[in-house]
Amino acid sequence: MGRQKNKVDLAYIAGFLDGDGSIFFQVKKRKDSSRGRRLMFTICFYQDIRHEKPLFWIREVLEIGYISHRSDGITELRINGYKQIREILILLYPYLRFKKEQAKLISQVLDILVLKNINQLTITEKKKIANALLRSRRLSYQSGKKKMDKTRKDIAEILSF
Repeated sequence: MGRQKNKVDLAYIAGFLDGDGSIFFQVKKRKDSSRGRRLMFTICFYQDIRHEKPLFWIREVLEIGYISHRSDGITELRINGYKQIREILILLYPYLRFKKEQAKLISQVLDILVLKNINQLTITEKKKIANALLRSRRLSYQSGKKKMDKTRKDIAEILSF
């Protein structure tokens, strides 16, 4: 993500994210962690496989991400990583409309996590992260019924409070 980005391109990508994308976090199981779980942040753009060309263009402009084809005929462009997601949200934030609040909450969390290891966080920082993630989750469209309590418990376990 080294070269200067065109504002028109960023506005287009933000609009695409608002309409056919997601900003989310997941609690992932991890065997090599003392907590057994970790937080993973993702920006994902979706498109019917017949119209996937814009996803390749977005990946080229942002200079990051990987494209996969799902069995249901959808193509995804996924971007992961604390620093990468934070940088992209900073670039797209001025142009977002519908996912602006969600982007703000995730950015607040990432502002803390890119500077400190989870073991170095104060209780206040841990609670701030947990509250922002839960508010962000409420703003997300979720297919199926996901229990918020499970996520609250998982976040508390990861952050050790």
